[in-house]
Amino acid sequence: MWNNSRFWRWFAQILLILLVIILAIFLWSNFTVNLQQLGLQFGFDFLNLQAGFDIGETIVNYKSTDTFAAALFVGLINTLRVMAIGLVSASIVGIIVGVARLSDNWLVRNLAMIYVEILRNTPLLLQLLFWYFAFFLKLPQPGNSISLFGIFALSNRGLQLPGGIALYPEFLTLILGLTLYTGAFIAEIIRGGIQAVPKGQWEAARSLGLKPLQLMRLVVFPQALRVIIPPLTSQYLNLAKNSSLAIAIGFPDIYAIASTTNNITGRAVEVILIIMITYLTISLSISLLLNFSNRRIQIKER
Repeated sequence: MWNNSRFWRWFAQILLILLVIILAIFLWSNFTVNLQQLGLQFGFDFLNLQAGFDIGETIVNYKSTDTFAAALFVGLINTLRVMAIGLVSASIVGIIVGVARLSDNWLVRNLAMIYVEILRNTPLLLQLLFWYFAFFLKLPQPGNSISLFGIFALSNRGLQLPGGIALYPEFLTLILGLTLYTGAFIAEIIRGGIQAVPKGQWEAARSLGLKPLQLMRLVVFPQALRVIIPPLTSQYLNLAKNSSLAIAIGFPDIYAIASTTNNITGRAVEVILIIMITYLTISLSISLLLNFSNRRIQIKER
């Protein structure tokens, strides 16, 4: 038994698990003692109390007399809405710019390169502040709004859609900033994935008479995805986490509303746990989905 390597591997794993459990018990005990000394209590009962503050932008019914739980739910919906739109729009921008980086047209290729280099090498927070203060807040007043296609009205109050739906500057800033910033990184991933496809595949597709769009859609892109998806996962996760910068421009996402909740209730530990669990769940969901997609498209050896 003592010379059995398998026994020692199992022993090491069990020992590691025991050490982690002991450490967790110690930290929890230390945490509860500190709370008692400070005269504080741990619990989530505060979620049922009246929030007492308004939320500037919400697509679900909410009023200041609702509970903190309802306010956090509004923040979660806002966060998921930004992430969903941001992931789709950043992917579209990344694909377009990534393909443009390989264009035979000198102007298109270099414009795409300039976009990528500028956006990738400046902080996202700085870009968000620029779009918010230097662009959206500098637009005309609603009475002199800019008409887009005779359907939309753009002003410093946001974008007015048909049917009375309004997208506020904070939401538009966050979507635009996340899209352009993440799109620049995705563009380089797309470019690298396309260049990884063997030249023989390009030549074979051209010999069959496929047009450029057909060549890209039917031959190149399906093969490039095997290279694209793993690093793309990281960029999707970055976008999900970077959405928390919404607090800098006043958009009421889960992080901003949780911060307000903490300021009112003083339940810092509980609020931090809620934020951590929320972003961890979202990130794991994105990762699992893309890992599943990655396994589906990989070449399976027989």
